[in-house]
Formats: sequence, C-alpha cells, structure tokens
Amino acid sequence: MASFDAFWVEKDEQGTRHQVITRDIDDLPEGDVLIEVLYSSINYKDAMSASGVPGVTRQYPHTPGIDAAGIVRASTDPTLSIGSEVLVIGFDLGMNTPGGFGQYIRVPAGWVLPMPAGLSLRESMILGTAGLTAALCLEKLFWMNAQPEQGPVLVTGATGGVGSVAIALLSHLGFEVVAVSGKQDQVDYLKALGAETVIGRETLSEQSNRPMLKPMYAHAVDTVGGDMLSNVIKSLNPQGSVAICGLVASPKMDITVLPFILRGVNVLGVDSVELPLEDKARNWTRLAEEWRLPNLAQMSTEVGLDGISQTVDALLAGGAVGRTLVRVS
Repeated sequence: MASFDAFWVEKDEQGTRHQVITRDIDDLPEGDVLIEVLYSSINYKDAMSASGVPGVTRQYPHTPGIDAAGIVRASTDPTLSIGSEVLVIGFDLGMNTPGGFGQYIRVPAGWVLPMPAGLSLRESMILGTAGLTAALCLEKLFWMNAQPEQGPVLVTGATGGVGSVAIALLSHLGFEVVAVSGKQDQVDYLKALGAETVIGRETLSEQSNRPMLKPMYAHAVDTVGGDMLSNVIKSLNPQGSVAICGLVASPKMDITVLPFILRGVNVLGVDSVELPLEDKARNWTRLAEEWRLPNLAQMSTEVGLDGISQTVDALLAGGAVGRTLVRVS
C-alpha cells in the first residue's frame, strides 16, 4: 500500500486535535478518480470542520479541505486521463469525504473538472472556493444587468477570501468598489486590490429599526449576513441587487418587505457547493480568461500541511486576511 501525508482532525468530549499523520491510499473511500493533490486552500468551512462545528462534518477523525488541485493518478473515466491536471471544488469533498488537506483524494468523476487552460494548479487554489464564489456573485449581478455606470458596488467582509477576490474582480471589470471592513490596518491592502473607498464595519453593522435607509449603492456582494446584510438591502438604489454567500455574522436578518416592493431590490443567493459541474466550469473558464486577475499574489499567503492549524485558528478569530494557499505535495 502506498502511503501519504494528511492533516488529521480528531474529536472527542475534550474537543478537537490536529496533527499531520501518514495514511494509506487503500484507506481512502471508493471512487472513480484517484488524484495526487498538489495544492489546496483554507476556507471558512474548512475551519469549521477542523474545529468540530456541528453540521459540517458528521464523523471524525477526518481530513478537511473543500478545495483540491492536482494530477490524476488513476481513473475509470475515459474523459479524465492519467496525468491530466484537474480541480475538485465543493460537493462533499472535505466535509464527509477526505479532502484536499491530504496528498491523495479519491472521488466520483462527477466532481472533477479539467484544469482550465491559462490557470496553473497553484493559481487555481489561490482562487479556490472563495474565487469561484466571488465569480458566481458577479455572474448573478450581471444577470440583473449590473453595469459600472450605475454607481458604486459595496463588498462586505472585504478582507476575507470571497471579499478580496470580489473586490479585485469588480475593479478589474471597471466597477467602483466600496469595501467594508473592521480591520482598519488593512486599508492599504484593500485599495491595492482595487477598492476606491474603505468604510468601517460599524457603519453598517448596527441594527436599525428604519425599514429603509438612504440609497447609496448600486449593488453589493455580502459575505457576512445578519444586521449588516439587512442594512445593505435597505441602502441599495432602486433596482439594486445584492449577491449573498455568507453567514459569518449571523444566518438571520431583520427586515421588512419594503425595500423589495418600493425599490425593487433583489437578493441573489449564491451556492458553490452543489452547483452543477457545467456551471462551475463556465465560471472557472472566465477566471482563466476574461476575468483573469493579475494581482493574485497580493491576496495570498502560502503554508504547508503543518501550517494549517495556526491559519484555522486565525480564521475563526477573525484575524485572517485574503487567501491562504496550502502546498500539499
């Protein structure tokens, strides 16, 4: 049996523990495609899985990692040839199926996407689920006819993974971006990504009893939820749209129907997990071609498997900035 290294999470009554262990490939679940993982990335869902948050991973011990980029080493699917470079994003990877924080994964062929021409394995994981989610947010805004001349686009949770990529993409496509962040020491980082204005989190995080606020933003991307999302909706211009993809503040929002029926505001839900593979492929092609970002290195740091624990702790504490690339093999 061939062996490989994996980030391993154990959970019991005392809590969770992390370590890098050696596993056997034969211990992986059945699947159509065996992939040697070269790169992964750390997302909020990985941090929740690594800390034992209920509802993410059902059984431990477990290897998280909802993203993986690597090389096919065995395949029963003729469309996925041995030696080809591939991506696996979402579905059950890293949740209840051993994920990208191990040097090998075995998964169904229906989860696997050939690497788009123009993206390297490393670049694809700087983007990862966060980059795909940001692209999906923009796609939905474009479906609602969002245009740069309509006015500024607000991005909440701006220093996070989705927020960072969303700012860079919007700026790259000609939009004026207003970033919302509680990290005042990261203003230069956000402006380097393309934000024209940075406002403090407190501006939009206080609960307001008013059914609507002064319209200030043409559109928005919200990664936070809770009271901030409520205030964003109340602050959109007539016919404005907000793409929502996160709940780090709260899964709940307190709002009336008035912004929707008096201003025609649209709330656009974004899911990158169970999205059909063809929809993922369409947006990965955009990220490799017309939406290709020249400043990926500015939003990323790199760790090995032994650096995941520290990054997970920082992410859960709200101290992480941008994207964390994991060098797996």
